[in-house]
Amino acid sequence: MYLFGQTLTQDIHFLHHMEHEIPVQVYLGAQHADIGYVCGISRHFVRIGPVYYNRGIYRFVSRPGY
Repeated sequence: MYLFGQTLTQDIHFLHHMEHEIPVQVYLGAQHADIGYVCGISRHFVRIGPVYYNRGIYRFVSRPGY
């Protein structure tokens, strides 16, 4: 179970969001960058739609019920 606004950090978090089509909001610092569904993950990147976001630069927040 994920809470609205929970920060995602682990592979299992992203895999669960991808499997259950839970939207993820992407931030660069405090600035909103994107929102969408996880399409793929690797050790260094999370793919939201057609865009790859570096896991070391961006912050990912769970948005269940969005």
